[in-house]
Amino acid sequence: MNSRERVVKVLNKEEIDRFPRDLWHLPYVSMFCEDELSEVREMYPTDFTGPVFEYGKDERAMGDPNKVGWYRDSWGCVWHVAEVGVVGEVKEHPLENWDQLLNYKLPWKMLEDADFSKVNESCAKTDKFILAGTEVRPFERMQFLRGTENLFMDLAYGVKEVYKLRDMLHEFNMREMEMWAATDVNGVSFMDDWGSQKALLISPKMWREFFKPLYKDYCNILHSKNKFVFFHSDGFIEDIYPDLIEIGIDAINSQLFCMNMEKLGELYAGKITFWGEIDRQYVLPFGSEEEVRNAVRRVAKALIKGKRTGIIAQCEWGKNVRKENIIAVFDEWEKY
Repeated sequence: MNSRERVVKVLNKEEIDRFPRDLWHLPYVSMFCEDELSEVREMYPTDFTGPVFEYGKDERAMGDPNKVGWYRDSWGCVWHVAEVGVVGEVKEHPLENWDQLLNYKLPWKMLEDADFSKVNESCAKTDKFILAGTEVRPFERMQFLRGTENLFMDLAYGVKEVYKLRDMLHEFNMREMEMWAATDVNGVSFMDDWGSQKALLISPKMWREFFKPLYKDYCNILHSKNKFVFFHSDGFIEDIYPDLIEIGIDAINSQLFCMNMEKLGELYAGKITFWGEIDRQYVLPFGSEEEVRNAVRRVAKALIKGKRTGIIAQCEWGKNVRKENIIAVFDEWEKY
């Protein structure tokens, strides 16, 4: 069984030889821990890879996201970076005032000038599962453009401009999804961080009315071309798990340790593939190797419900995480 077959089987809730591996890492790790990263990858090869492609560049983009200071992305958002290799924060928002919306232009050049010419070739050269990442993150994108506080007020008052912005972004996202759906990739991922530590950031009712239809459209486009849909969200998102399953998300990466993972396993094992994770707030950076192994055991006990449980052995290697703890994650998963 090769990597692609293994991942497809786990997504289809079929029996497998082992759970697929997926190691994420912050830029800091590849920049300053390259030898250790290579060692772990050799010990526990990933079952995933990405396609070879390049987005076009909007003329607004400038600066280096991996250097301390600031840079401006293709959407016109200005990010401030405090540490090398650690993702910064948006501090300057191009739509901070709604009167700026009239003249705001989406970065269509990213899609119009994108080079997808090597995507299918790169897919054919590997037996790993090809997962494409995307720019699609409507809730977060609206925060980047408006500012978080402004956006929450917009949603609370239901101003007409927030609907216009949502629909503008949705048009862009639909086009991007259509582009990926037309390629030979196996799966496509998108994201939005919906949870605080203990609750959803907006009411489930508002989420279902304002954002859920967007996600459903993305799933429909991808499923129409037989692509698997992967979704990531940080924080407590128990309230929308059934909705994500309903609209067709195939694999979800969420912070299990922020939620009642035993409840998630009871309710949703066999209905969706759990795409990780192991706690990166406390266990991975501060825990001992035995505590890391105990965390894997807890996830396994909570989510494995028979031989047809969909689980991907995923974790994220962040700054100040010891190599030994990452090794412990994958070594422990080997036992299952």
